[in-house]
Amino acid sequence: MAKVTQRTHKGTAKVCKARPGGTIKIGHPGTRHNTGKKNAASNRCGRTASMLSKADYNRLKDIIK
Repeated sequence: MAKVTQRTHKGTAKVCKARPGGTIKIGHPGTRHNTGKKNAASNRCGRTASMLSKADYNRLKDIIK
């Protein structure tokens, strides 16, 4: 019988990037598509990335490999 392993969640892997120090870089939500109808201020704020918090990292560390 095959060993059951945890697979990487591909949807999460597409929006997160692991940095060399071990922190996870993630973009702001709502900036992937349909940005033409959003105002310019929200589009500008969405361009800057942020770091995943420690609490979110502990929650997602098993699916982000």
